[in-house]
Amino acid sequence: MATLDRTDLRILAVLQGEGRISNAELAERVNLSPSACLRRLQRLESAQIITGYAAQVDPQAVGLGLQAFVRVQLAKHEHAAVERFVERVNGWHEVVACHALTGDMDYLLHVYVADLKDFSRFLLDHLLNASGVADVNSSFVLRTVKRSPSLPLQHLQR
Repeated sequence: MATLDRTDLRILAVLQGEGRISNAELAERVNLSPSACLRRLQRLESAQIITGYAAQVDPQAVGLGLQAFVRVQLAKHEHAAVERFVERVNGWHEVVACHALTGDMDYLLHVYVADLKDFSRFLLDHLLNASGVADVNSSFVLRTVKRSPSLPLQHLQR
Protein backbone atom coordinates (compact mmCIF):
# COMPACT_ATOMS: atom_id res chain seq x y z
CA MET A 1 0.00 0.00 0.00
CA ALA A 2 1.31 3.44 -0.93
CA THR A 3 2.11 5.99 1.75
CA LEU A 4 -0.25 8.94 1.54
CA ASP A 5 0.09 12.12 3.55
CA ARG A 6 -2.70 14.47 4.65
CA THR A 7 -2.44 16.54 1.46
CA ASP A 8 -2.74 13.44 -0.73
CA LEU A 9 -5.83 12.41 1.24
CA ARG A 10 -7.36 15.89 0.82
CA ILE A 11 -6.72 15.70 -2.93
CA LEU A 12 -8.39 12.28 -3.10
CA ALA A 13 -11.36 13.45 -1.02
CA VAL A 14 -11.97 16.45 -3.28
CA LEU A 15 -11.56 14.46 -6.50
CA GLN A 16 -13.90 11.67 -5.37
CA GLY A 17 -16.63 14.25 -5.03
CA GLU A 18 -15.67 16.57 -7.88
CA GLY A 19 -13.72 14.75 -10.57
CA ARG A 20 -13.96 17.61 -13.06
CA ILE A 21 -12.47 20.27 -10.80
CA SER A 22 -9.69 22.28 -12.42
CA ASN A 23 -6.15 21.89 -11.14
CA ALA A 24 -6.13 25.55 -10.07
CA GLU A 25 -9.31 25.09 -8.00
CA LEU A 26 -8.04 21.79 -6.57
CA ALA A 27 -4.74 23.42 -5.60
CA GLU A 28 -6.59 26.23 -3.83
CA ARG A 29 -8.84 23.77 -1.97
CA VAL A 30 -5.88 21.74 -0.66
CA ASN A 31 -3.61 24.75 -0.02
CA LEU A 32 -0.94 24.01 -2.63
CA SER A 33 0.47 25.89 -5.59
CA PRO A 34 -0.99 24.68 -8.92
CA SER A 35 2.37 23.19 -9.99
CA ALA A 36 2.83 21.29 -6.69
CA CYS A 37 -0.77 20.07 -6.87
CA LEU A 38 -0.29 18.85 -10.45
CA ARG A 39 2.89 16.96 -9.49
CA ARG A 40 1.04 15.23 -6.64
CA LEU A 41 -1.89 14.42 -8.91
CA GLN A 42 0.44 12.93 -11.53
CA ARG A 43 2.17 10.86 -8.82
CA LEU A 44 -1.21 9.55 -7.57
CA GLU A 45 -2.17 8.63 -11.13
CA SER A 46 1.15 6.95 -12.00
CA ALA A 47 0.99 4.95 -8.74
CA GLN A 48 -2.48 3.74 -9.83
CA ILE A 49 -4.09 5.20 -6.71
CA ILE A 50 -6.25 7.28 -9.02
CA THR A 51 -7.31 4.84 -11.72
CA GLY A 52 -9.54 7.07 -13.83
CA TYR A 53 -12.27 9.68 -14.03
CA ALA A 54 -15.88 9.03 -14.98
CA ALA A 55 -19.27 10.72 -15.13
CA GLN A 56 -22.02 9.38 -12.89
CA VAL A 57 -25.10 8.71 -15.02
CA ASP A 58 -28.62 8.46 -13.58
CA PRO A 59 -29.88 4.99 -14.63
CA GLN A 60 -33.52 6.16 -14.79
CA ALA A 61 -32.61 9.05 -17.10
CA VAL A 62 -31.16 6.61 -19.66
CA GLY A 63 -33.99 4.07 -19.48
CA LEU A 64 -32.47 1.57 -17.06
CA GLY A 65 -35.39 1.29 -14.64
CA LEU A 66 -34.65 -2.13 -13.17
CA GLN A 67 -31.62 -2.94 -11.07
CA ALA A 68 -30.93 -6.42 -9.73
CA PHE A 69 -28.36 -8.32 -7.75
CA VAL A 70 -27.98 -11.85 -9.04
CA ARG A 71 -26.19 -14.54 -7.07
CA VAL A 72 -24.72 -17.31 -9.23
CA GLN A 73 -23.48 -20.74 -8.27
CA LEU A 74 -21.34 -22.67 -10.73
CA ALA A 75 -21.73 -26.40 -11.22
CA LYS A 76 -17.96 -26.93 -11.45
CA HIS A 77 -15.08 -24.94 -10.05
CA GLU A 78 -12.17 -26.10 -12.18
CA HIS A 79 -10.09 -23.38 -13.78
CA ALA A 80 -11.53 -23.77 -17.31
CA ALA A 81 -15.14 -23.52 -16.10
CA VAL A 82 -14.43 -20.43 -14.02
CA GLU A 83 -12.54 -18.75 -16.87
CA ARG A 84 -15.38 -19.53 -19.30
CA PHE A 85 -17.92 -17.97 -16.93
CA VAL A 86 -15.75 -14.88 -16.32
CA GLU A 87 -15.26 -14.40 -20.05
CA ARG A 88 -19.01 -14.53 -20.66
CA VAL A 89 -19.77 -12.11 -17.83
CA ASN A 90 -17.31 -9.61 -19.29
CA GLY A 91 -19.27 -9.73 -22.55
CA TRP A 92 -22.67 -8.95 -21.00
CA HIS A 93 -23.25 -5.20 -21.08
CA GLU A 94 -26.10 -5.53 -18.54
CA VAL A 95 -23.61 -6.54 -15.84
CA VAL A 96 -21.90 -3.47 -14.36
CA ALA A 97 -20.07 -5.38 -11.60
CA CYS A 98 -19.26 -9.00 -10.82
CA HIS A 99 -17.76 -10.14 -7.54
CA ALA A 100 -16.43 -13.58 -6.59
CA LEU A 101 -17.83 -14.50 -3.17
CA THR A 102 -17.28 -16.78 -0.23
CA GLY A 103 -20.24 -18.78 1.02
CA ASP A 104 -22.90 -20.78 -0.77
CA MET A 105 -22.94 -18.71 -3.99
CA ASP A 106 -19.88 -18.15 -6.16
CA TYR A 107 -20.57 -14.77 -7.81
CA LEU A 108 -22.67 -11.67 -7.26
CA LEU A 109 -23.67 -9.80 -10.41
CA HIS A 110 -24.93 -6.21 -10.37
CA VAL A 111 -27.28 -5.89 -13.31
CA TYR A 112 -29.07 -2.91 -14.92
CA VAL A 113 -31.83 -3.43 -17.49
CA ALA A 114 -34.82 -1.45 -18.76
CA ASP A 115 -37.56 -3.57 -17.24
CA LEU A 116 -38.65 -7.05 -16.17
CA LYS A 117 -38.95 -8.18 -19.80
CA ASP A 118 -35.30 -7.25 -20.40
CA PHE A 119 -34.26 -8.97 -17.19
CA SER A 120 -36.08 -12.13 -18.26
CA ARG A 121 -34.29 -12.00 -21.62
CA PHE A 122 -30.92 -11.51 -19.87
CA LEU A 123 -31.60 -14.38 -17.47
CA LEU A 124 -32.88 -16.86 -20.06
CA ASP A 125 -30.72 -15.96 -23.06
CA HIS A 126 -27.44 -15.23 -21.31
CA LEU A 127 -27.07 -16.32 -17.72
CA LEU A 128 -28.98 -19.60 -17.69
CA ASN A 129 -27.62 -20.40 -21.12
CA ALA A 130 -24.06 -20.05 -19.85
CA SER A 131 -22.60 -23.48 -19.48
CA GLY A 132 -21.60 -24.26 -15.98
CA VAL A 133 -24.27 -22.26 -14.10
CA ALA A 134 -25.92 -24.51 -11.52
CA ASP A 135 -28.10 -22.04 -9.60
CA VAL A 136 -29.24 -18.42 -9.82
CA ASN A 137 -30.96 -16.28 -7.19
CA SER A 138 -32.11 -12.75 -8.05
CA SER A 139 -33.08 -9.77 -5.90
CA PHE A 140 -34.55 -6.59 -7.37
CA VAL A 141 -33.69 -3.18 -5.96
CA LEU A 142 -36.79 -1.41 -4.65
CA ARG A 143 -34.95 1.80 -3.79
CA THR A 144 -31.38 2.85 -3.21
CA VAL A 145 -30.81 4.11 0.31
CA LYS A 146 -27.14 5.02 -0.15
CA ARG A 147 -24.88 5.07 -3.17
CA SER A 148 -21.48 6.64 -2.98
CA PRO A 149 -18.72 6.53 -5.58
CA SER A 150 -16.26 7.58 -2.89
CA LEU A 151 -14.12 5.14 -0.94
CA PRO A 152 -13.87 5.63 2.83
CA LEU A 153 -10.33 6.91 3.40
CA GLN A 154 -10.59 7.77 7.10
CA HIS A 155 -8.51 4.75 8.12
CA LEU A 156 -5.51 6.33 6.36
CA GLN A 157 -5.56 9.41 8.57
CA ARG A 158 -4.33 7.61 11.67
